[in-house]
Amino acid sequence: MPSFASADTSDKWPQDVGIVAIEVYFPAAYVDQTELETFDGVSAGKYTIGLGQGKMGFCTDREDINSLCLTVVQNLIERNQISYEDIGRLEVGTETIIDKSKSVKTNLMQLFEDSGNFNVEGIDTTNACYGGTQALFNALAWVESSAWDGRYAVVVAGDIAVYATGNARPTGGAGAIAMLVGPNAPLIVERGVRYSHMQHAYDFYKPDMSSEYPTVDGKLSIQCYLSALDKCYQGYCKKAKTALLRESEVDRFSLDLFDAVCFHSPYCKLVQKSLGRLALNDFIQDPSPDTSDAGKYSGLQGFKDLKLDETFFDRDVEKAFMTHSKALFETKTKPALLIANQVGNMYTPSLYGGLASILSTYTLDNIPGRRIGMFSYGSGFASTLFSLKVCDDGSPGSPLWKLMVSLQDLQERLDSRKCVEPSVFAEAMKLREDTHHLSKYTPVGSVDDLFPGTWYLTYVDDMYRREYTRKPTSALPSPITTTAPINNVESLQENSIPQKKHLEPATPMEQSQQTTSSTS
Repeated sequence: MPSFASADTSDKWPQDVGIVAIEVYFPAAYVDQTELETFDGVSAGKYTIGLGQGKMGFCTDREDINSLCLTVVQNLIERNQISYEDIGRLEVGTETIIDKSKSVKTNLMQLFEDSGNFNVEGIDTTNACYGGTQALFNALAWVESSAWDGRYAVVVAGDIAVYATGNARPTGGAGAIAMLVGPNAPLIVERGVRYSHMQHAYDFYKPDMSSEYPTVDGKLSIQCYLSALDKCYQGYCKKAKTALLRESEVDRFSLDLFDAVCFHSPYCKLVQKSLGRLALNDFIQDPSPDTSDAGKYSGLQGFKDLKLDETFFDRDVEKAFMTHSKALFETKTKPALLIANQVGNMYTPSLYGGLASILSTYTLDNIPGRRIGMFSYGSGFASTLFSLKVCDDGSPGSPLWKLMVSLQDLQERLDSRKCVEPSVFAEAMKLREDTHHLSKYTPVGSVDDLFPGTWYLTYVDDMYRREYTRKPTSALPSPITTTAPINNVESLQENSIPQKKHLEPATPMEQSQQTTSSTS
């Protein structure tokens, strides 16, 4: 592929900027939450029903934030056959800090050395679980600006979420997601509608630089999350009414106009409560809600005069609107919880793990034109609600087709992980705690069970410089399958299905020069 470093984009405005490709990485080992309940001596269902968690991925001392991001970025590049020369911006969002000065992004630049491309803008962004979203916004702004030179941006969100022994430990997880950002994208970030709410709070923070563990005010954290959700949804609805519904007969925005809704997922039960919270917002904002026996809000007439700020911990309200929104949850949000349930809270990648999950459940005959709501939250706190519009063109070989095919193996990859005993998990957590910031340290965790293509830590020298190597990729599965991700496979021409080769998206400049009618 040619380099576009000197391309003149001054007279062009890139169209349909958004997410072109997605790569997901999670650790190869997990602990079963049912077994963890028994090991921890808590009541059956506390983690699996109370939190809604099934499995929790974790890292040994062989993996850190640098290795996670090295793995996911190189997999993105290789599985999509992109040249490193075609990357002009690289943004990292993480709250997993192993160096107070040197960024994760600069560590990732070692991947670019053979290409000779060192002209790559971007740096790390940190604010709890929100950093990945701000990194995405930074990349989008670059592509849509006069500074854009015609190349792709890559956004990386990665974290290792670990907690001290106790009630919070089962809400951990680990992983990384890399996204390719450019014009003519299959997932278009809708302009003019996103709404952010930022506020000061000490709900979750990490003041102890010697430890991976956070300081958490659990009750305040939930209140901040739900309050931010209220503010962002209300603000989004006001902007969407103007920007999205000018030519529609619908006079206000509601959940009905989202085909799917993804949330930052600290734990799955909170996500279900959050969708109910949006339904409560719709109910309160409806000037004449139909509460008749056959009406949309049947049985909810007693809640009309509620004040949202007084309902964060009202169990009656929570139960009523979770019940009311159950069908919506099953269709619009539950499919987005695959990774959250099976891997846990990945912090910054959490929201985008939800996006990958929900895309893996759709097929090409029912996803074009869909609108996906995205709620991002990071403690402290920062939050945004924005939306993606899926392009209309899902034909064989199209960017949407390639994106969908690349996520077909997600469940298979989850199933291929190794389940370990809770005692082994506890030992791994203790090892991380004891060796978190040691110098002259050689990790002792096994590399045998790591996925092919995984980068891992080999040594930390006496100056705290970290050395990594990559597990051979001979067994790395191709993202391409021999069948297309649609129900009616027979409708495709046989020669339109790629046979065991990598994805080959056009470069951003090539895309921006094409005329397309595939977007809404």
